Amino acid sequence: MPSDNNQNKILRFGVSGSGFMGKTYSEVITKYLGNAELAGIYGGSRAAQLSKDYQVKCFQSLSEMAESKDLDAVIVATPHALHAEQSLLAISHGKHVLIEKPMASSVADCDRIIKAAEDASVACGISFTQRSRKCNVVAKDILDSGELGRILMIHETHVAPEGIGGLPQWQGTSENLGVLFGHGIHCIDSIRWLTGSEVKTVYAKVGSITGKYPVEATSNVLMTLQNGTVATLACSFETPKPGFPRSQFSVQITCEKGLIDLDAYGELRVSKAGQPFEVAAVQAPIDWQGKGFLDPVRLESYTLHLKDFISAAQSGTAPSPGGYDGRQAVAIALAAYESSQTGREIILS
Repeated sequence: MPSDNNQNKILRFGVSGSGFMGKTYSEVITKYLGNAELAGIYGGSRAAQLSKDYQVKCFQSLSEMAESKDLDAVIVATPHALHAEQSLLAISHGKHVLIEKPMASSVADCDRIIKAAEDASVACGISFTQRSRKCNVVAKDILDSGELGRILMIHETHVAPEGIGGLPQWQGTSENLGVLFGHGIHCIDSIRWLTGSEVKTVYAKVGSITGKYPVEATSNVLMTLQNGTVATLACSFETPKPGFPRSQFSVQITCEKGLIDLDAYGELRVSKAGQPFEVAAVQAPIDWQGKGFLDPVRLESYTLHLKDFISAAQSGTAPSPGGYDGRQAVAIALAAYESSQTGREIILS
């Protein structure tokens, strides 16, 4: 059992990846966490400059980072196809791992990571940071209280006009699959988390409706859950600007005794027992045009997520969301692709 000293110890992180997410984590660790330290960065064309910016070591290989005695955990923030290999290498050297979503490119690789982490007694967390956003947290608390009764239907929307700052070139490759796998997977996890139920069946149509992308950039997914809830998901990076309001991460939930209208980047509105909607929580908007992706409002959920991960790693408890959550989301996303390709409903085991 970890001692109290372990729980108060600073956790030293290495970040694999120097792009959008690599810089996000580097910023959070150095500026918003008192019990974490950025020990080094590896990988990508921007690694050398990012290391200079944060005044940390630039590792020349992932092996060098994983073997280093100067860090305790590795954040894997690289293209999806690299997640499994890099996570397994870090785990093999006794490092805790926090993996950017999606966890890996196959269910088999997810299972390998989960087993390796269990065998090595290290923490394996998945970066589903929508679970840490204020309006989502309040909505989850309301649903778990039971005051609205059973969840009957849930609809999630993730529609960003021409992507969020455009689709990175690496995400347009077949090995990284597409927008549902790279971004809409947040919504897949949200459906499992908000309902507290596993997905039983998946039927989907995916593709590029504009023909601009070589991979899937628009998807519509219909799911049935084990608890009887019907879930739908609309995800697209192909709508023209300015896009629809309140559509980047929005959720509408129909319950037996009320309704939830949730905008993760705006307001959470709740209607109880047929009464008018009332605002239950407000999330300040992200200033994409001014402060950009390092806006403290955007980084708040990453800060909370990392705090939870650090606590789990130091106490020897399982992180939440953890490896199994990552695995299930990958299984559902891949089932959507299979359904679209075959025209069949996919039954998950």
